Amino acid sequence: MPAASSHDFIDRCAWAVDLSPEQRERVKRVTTVREYAQGDYVCHKGEMAEHWLGVVEGIVKITTVSPSGKSVTFTGVPTGGWFGEGAVLKSEIRKYDVMALRRSRIAFVPRDTFQWLLDTSLPFTRFLLMQFNERLGQFIAAVEYERLLDIDSRVARAVSSLFNEHLYPSLGNTIEISQEEIGLLAGISRQRANQALKVLEQQGLVRVDYGVIVVLDLEGLRQYGE
Repeated sequence: MPAASSHDFIDRCAWAVDLSPEQRERVKRVTTVREYAQGDYVCHKGEMAEHWLGVVEGIVKITTVSPSGKSVTFTGVPTGGWFGEGAVLKSEIRKYDVMALRRSRIAFVPRDTFQWLLDTSLPFTRFLLMQFNERLGQFIAAVEYERLLDIDSRVARAVSSLFNEHLYPSLGNTIEISQEEIGLLAGISRQRANQALKVLEQQGLVRVDYGVIVVLDLEGLRQYGE
């Protein structure tokens, strides 16, 4: 990815808006961008967290596999989202896998630069506090819908989780995502995801086009099945 494009991506990030010119320049200088094909692992469970990661383009899922072999998806992270701050902050190994659901470009901010921003930028620290709070709420909701909700409701929550204005402020009300990708996020087949999306569309919550979902009633999606 051209350096100019990665620099533009940094400039558009909410956490970079209030950085000083010197801080932003350092971030741009040390950030690298790597490309991944569909199904590639961006990072593996058990690896040391050496970078904070952002999705320049594409979508990834954060997942793990239990000792019994059951795969559990914690969340999806679309274009514009950042993740992995907890492991980087604690300088520990990652407790999850990250997989690209489509061709994706991922930005890597080195851990020492991440720590330096924490030490030198109060707005950056405030952003991270908000990020932690929103992510905690997202994970609590994920546990709830995994254990308590029917499949249609799980799909509704999987879609709505991608439209968090604090975590992913640049999405608007439309996301490019396939039914297969929705199925992977919700832990169901593509066919079952298709059925659930049709139910949600009939109820006026979303509009589904080829490879695109338009959210018509975000609050309705978030409360679906309650």
